[in-house]
Amino acid sequence: MVAELALGFLLAAASPGERSVPCSEVIQSVAFPHLGGRDYPAQQVLGTVSAPGRHLPQSSPTGIPPWTHFSKCGMVVRGGPGAQVVVTVPRLWRDRVAISCGNNQHRVFHTLRFPRCGGDADRGSAYAGGFFLRRPSGCVPLRFRVGGRSRLVWFGIVRRCG
Repeated sequence: MVAELALGFLLAAASPGERSVPCSEVIQSVAFPHLGGRDYPAQQVLGTVSAPGRHLPQSSPTGIPPWTHFSKCGMVVRGGPGAQVVVTVPRLWRDRVAISCGNNQHRVFHTLRFPRCGGDADRGSAYAGGFFLRRPSGCVPLRFRVGGRSRLVWFGIVRRCG
């Protein structure tokens, strides 16, 4: 997997940007809310997102600066009508963490936008993705925004947030 990531890192290492993730990159339709698994429980955000749990127990070295570590996690966005979901790395953290999601050749971003795919609010669209870090572990924030509502959520990668 590390070899597959190399090209994407080289292309996007200097300045992560924004990305709109299309519905064509949904990997699975699941019941919503999605609770995750025993080892990787999900947390519900703004009634519209099943985000990774507060603790992601591992990261893997990439060997490619500046994003030298990757922590894989998925996310589920509720279907049905409604505002898109915007996930953003706060500005002051963008030199420490980047995010990736969907089939984007492993490029990194500071903002991801998700449409509401599917017409059923009892179903959610699952996406593959994860965090890219400059260090093996960290306690990092993401801001989730749905319409006029917003919430800052912290994630402990390898180590737990205090």
